[in-house]
Amino acid sequence: MEVKKFYRTQREVAAVINEIVDEYWVDNLTDEELEENIMIIYKNNQDKIIKNNEYTTIIRQQCGKNRLAVVSKITKRN
Repeated sequence: MEVKKFYRTQREVAAVINEIVDEYWVDNLTDEELEENIMIIYKNNQDKIIKNNEYTTIIRQQCGKNRLAVVSKITKRN
């Protein structure tokens, strides 16, 4: 799965996060690929994902609790 490094809007970032986590859940991505892709997006688009040490409203609404729980575990570990 190819992932761009930079995205224009929060909605684009949310859509890609959803796609990555969903692909992992249906066993199309390995653990390593999941972590690598999430970290690429997180590091390069942090301003669109986090505001005031919380996920932005759009990210929370679009991704949901379960996907963000996975993202949080990956980003805290790295």
